[in-house]
Amino acid sequence: MKTVLKLEDITMQFGGVVAVNNLSMHVDEGEIVSLIGPNGAGKTTVFNVITGVYEATNGRVSFEENPMLENFPKGKMKTLYAGENAGVYTATMVKTPDKITEMGIARTFQNIRLFKSMTVLENVVTAMHLRRKSNFFTATFMLDRAERKKFVEKAEALLKEVDLFDLKDELATSLPYGKQRRLEIARALATEPKLLLLDEPAAGMNPQETEDLTKFIHSIRDKFGLTIFLIEHHMNLVMDISDRIYVIDFGKQIAEGTPAEIQDNQKVIDAYLGVADNE
Repeated sequence: MKTVLKLEDITMQFGGVVAVNNLSMHVDEGEIVSLIGPNGAGKTTVFNVITGVYEATNGRVSFEENPMLENFPKGKMKTLYAGENAGVYTATMVKTPDKITEMGIARTFQNIRLFKSMTVLENVVTAMHLRRKSNFFTATFMLDRAERKKFVEKAEALLKEVDLFDLKDELATSLPYGKQRRLEIARALATEPKLLLLDEPAAGMNPQETEDLTKFIHSIRDKFGLTIFLIEHHMNLVMDISDRIYVIDFGKQIAEGTPAEIQDNQKVIDAYLGVADNE
């Protein structure tokens, strides 16, 4: 099976604080893989490293089996470094978030970040500009009408796929919370990703909305041929949707396995799901 995402010895250190420590994991093509752990465990930091928001202190990230990001401790960090495998990596390979998105990695955020003054349709069309062929000259003189029309048609088709077409002319922020989440995912899909990162997509949702979201994530994985890597605190969603689960605590991996294996893992029970009562 093809590995879409691979993290090797990723360490993210802020000054003297090691937020992620020597983390290695992989996500294979077509999988839905979850990353769980207590608040402050370093989950969103992992996503920020993958998407180029943070430059990892040490380690390598590969996408579709090709190195994408790489770094090692240097300068003052060479002295401060408190992580592991300091001498393994010798290259510096940095890509900005926009370049990583162009490669085929899209993400959503824990806090919804829609364009508030735009309609549902405009939010999706704006995301499609990443794939535009027009330039400053053609846009200035309105020579890109055909491309703009194509984007609108593709955006409308996408909104039909995610059951938001009837709301296309509504302001994004006027949508109910669950539909705003769905729109944020649709906007990510508009960038034509191969790998979709979802950061707590069920945050703030009620049980019915969470159930609907579970079905929605399954459906977009199948419809769009996606690989999905998600952070989530709703254990019912995680256990229902995941092919595999990684668990981190204080920035270090403490478990990896199927939902059944994770549910029975005592380290996970103690660190995240709650300490079992003594009988």
